[in-house]
Amino acid sequence: MFSSFHLATYILLILTCLHLSTAHAQRMQFTPAKKLQYAQGLVEKFYMEDVNSDTIVDEAIKAMLKTLDPHSLYSTAEETRELTEPLDGNFSGIGISFNMSTDTIYVISTIASGPSERVGIMAGDRIIEVDDTIVAGVKMKQRDVMKRLRGKKGTRVNVKVVRNGEPKPLQFNITRDDIPIHSVEASYMADLHTGYIRISRFAENTLSEFKEAMQSLHRQGMQNLIIDLQNNTGGYLNAAYGIASLFLNNGDMVVYTEGKHSPRHNYTARHTSSFDGRIAVLVNQNSASASEILAGALQDHDRAVIIGRRTFGKGLVQRPFPMPDGSMIRLTTARYFTPSGRSIQRPYTKGHQSDYYSDLKNRLSNGELMHSDSIHVADSLKYHTLTTGRIVYGGGGIMPDKFVPLDTTWFTPYYRDIMAKGIFIQYALSYLDKNRAQLLKEYPSDRDFSQNFVVTDQMMSQLKERAEKAEIKFDSEQYAKSDATIRRTLKALLARDLYQTGSYYLVDNQHEPVYNEALSIINNKKEYNKLLGI
Repeated sequence: MFSSFHLATYILLILTCLHLSTAHAQRMQFTPAKKLQYAQGLVEKFYMEDVNSDTIVDEAIKAMLKTLDPHSLYSTAEETRELTEPLDGNFSGIGISFNMSTDTIYVISTIASGPSERVGIMAGDRIIEVDDTIVAGVKMKQRDVMKRLRGKKGTRVNVKVVRNGEPKPLQFNITRDDIPIHSVEASYMADLHTGYIRISRFAENTLSEFKEAMQSLHRQGMQNLIIDLQNNTGGYLNAAYGIASLFLNNGDMVVYTEGKHSPRHNYTARHTSSFDGRIAVLVNQNSASASEILAGALQDHDRAVIIGRRTFGKGLVQRPFPMPDGSMIRLTTARYFTPSGRSIQRPYTKGHQSDYYSDLKNRLSNGELMHSDSIHVADSLKYHTLTTGRIVYGGGGIMPDKFVPLDTTWFTPYYRDIMAKGIFIQYALSYLDKNRAQLLKEYPSDRDFSQNFVVTDQMMSQLKERAEKAEIKFDSEQYAKSDATIRRTLKALLARDLYQTGSYYLVDNQHEPVYNEALSIINNKKEYNKLLGI
């Protein structure tokens, strides 16, 4: 028989076990998703003031994605439209692609020939003020930022940016404009036998634009080809895949993707190429994503010589998940691998996006952009090309076959300031207003202009006077150091505004080190074959 004491103890033990069992069951049912929903409910019901549920959910999703990788992204309905416009259509504004993952407007890229590029805004710049209003660190919504940056064509907006390596913020005065969106920015014959095509991004119409450019160059006698992917930050995979397929054989691997929940998917060429000429692909530290897929495919099949500097290293696949309200999650679901098995993605630490985007600054400081021997790659990342068996490296971007250092000898604060304040474009426009008809009469084509037009000392004096009126202090030593580049930039801008966007590159490329190295190699069959291991 139980005593009353023992009976009470026994009952208490049973009740305790039942309580623990119930608590355990509740914990098992209290999933992370329910926990998030529960937290939202607590805020909405008990917070001392009214709250915006949409904002709470948006910020929760953004915070969740920040713990993953640098490229998983959430965008509201309006932000989604802004992200897709550069690839799908035209828009008006200052012409930048950006994100606000760290409560700062981080410039991912500038739209080619757009207002921001014209005044000198660069990828990596962080906009902290718009028309004297602080927009960094104040939790401003992206749609509110867009309203400040956008406006009618011809209106002006002043922005202040922080740039790595610059001790003080830089001021830019930008005139809003319609933003031209052409993925093939330039196409012309570099010499009697070499065609040149510059691709600014991989968009919906890139493949058709590229094919059209190829046909035109063929009619002009093209035998070899330079494909310029410098500063091309990527875009649609299918566009890069389609272009790579033009130069490979039926069944050749272009790229493959693979992830934990995404089985391996191979992208192979569907037709055998009819182009048997030599190919050079130009890349630099800002060439990313789809650019790296194209460069990696042609390199792995020993179909092209890659020239320039190591690419960005963005090899993560984002799958879009649209939501009923128009917002979207672009979730990383797999990695890109080149045909030889190289991972394009460079290393990153989850949840540390700021460190990830500081990589280019680190490359500059450690000398990688200046000296090829500053690049150190582990032996474990060695791979071999599929035709000649050359050694290539994975683990972070595409390493060029021929390294060309970054040239900064011409750069001075004086040049930076006249670019930042829009002096170049202002002067070019005023000069063309007075001389357009005469220039077109003297130089009927952009090639005539490129070969024969000379920026005179008088023009340089006028440019200098305009700069002084904009309170840019003249420095004779800096002026002399940047003289040739100032003339080159001014001439290229005049050509662009006088003829077409591609005319800028026809002029500017004459003095561009990577371009000239490519021309030299592509016209030297022995050197070209040596680089490919043939």
